[in-house]
Amino acid sequence: MIQTSADSAEKITDCLIDLGAISTSIQDKNLNQNNEEIIFGEPYNGPHQYWKENTISALFEENIKVEKIKNELENFLNQKIEVIVTKIEDQDWVKISQDQFDPICIRDNFWIIPTWHSQEFKSGINLILDPGLAFGTGSHPTTHLCIEWLIDNVKKNNQVLDYGCGSGILAIAAKKIGCKLALGVDIDPQALIASKDNALLNNVNVEFIETSKPIMIKADLIVANILSSALSVLAPALAGYCNPHGMIALSGILEAQEKIIIEIYQEWFNIVGVTRKDGWVCISGVRRNN
Repeated sequence: MIQTSADSAEKITDCLIDLGAISTSIQDKNLNQNNEEIIFGEPYNGPHQYWKENTISALFEENIKVEKIKNELENFLNQKIEVIVTKIEDQDWVKISQDQFDPICIRDNFWIIPTWHSQEFKSGINLILDPGLAFGTGSHPTTHLCIEWLIDNVKKNNQVLDYGCGSGILAIAAKKIGCKLALGVDIDPQALIASKDNALLNNVNVEFIETSKPIMIKADLIVANILSSALSVLAPALAGYCNPHGMIALSGILEAQEKIIIEIYQEWFNIVGVTRKDGWVCISGVRRNN
């Protein structure tokens, strides 16, 4: 891993690829911390943006000469850099990933069960889940907060919109809790594949579409568990998808980002509650009739 500023991030990744890196990635050095920097909207079509402080990771074959790579980078950038090297052992990564996720219980009667577990629970709701390549295993605090909100608010005649559906877990949860109609939307094709597969696993009728397609429903409930940076620019659109007096739940938000998201959404929604879990928050509001 390499720590670098915004003006060097892209140059370093390009150089690493030229030096033989199998892959590279750039992320906020402060990712998932209270000082995480918000820079992206959705969709974003402008020039590349990077954080003030970045962590660059590169994957190389085992036999590379680290000191040579470091020297090449320093010569290319004309500056000294700090490099952290970690050896990745050859392992069964699928099994390791699956072993991290056991059945999860929410509110004593809502179970999220990975497909690689055969156990089912006779009491309560069972949601069978295979996240595939999409975000959403059910283990993240924001997922818990959103499902609790759905348990508290879904009514049988509701139309529910899950914006940024990932693995489809929240749209499917809404349907299993008892809503009339659930629609999931995502920008990622892999998310739509995973969501449709999970709906079949759970024998529920939920539609999933790309964000580029028109959203033809007026939702009684909207749940959006996505990055706060995306939430900050999506407020007018989400408000437009919501019925007057309908409700919204916003998550994917760190406690330090709570105030700014509330300020943005107060233009369209009366904020009625904030729930917290492990440094994350879920903000709920009611659409004003304006």
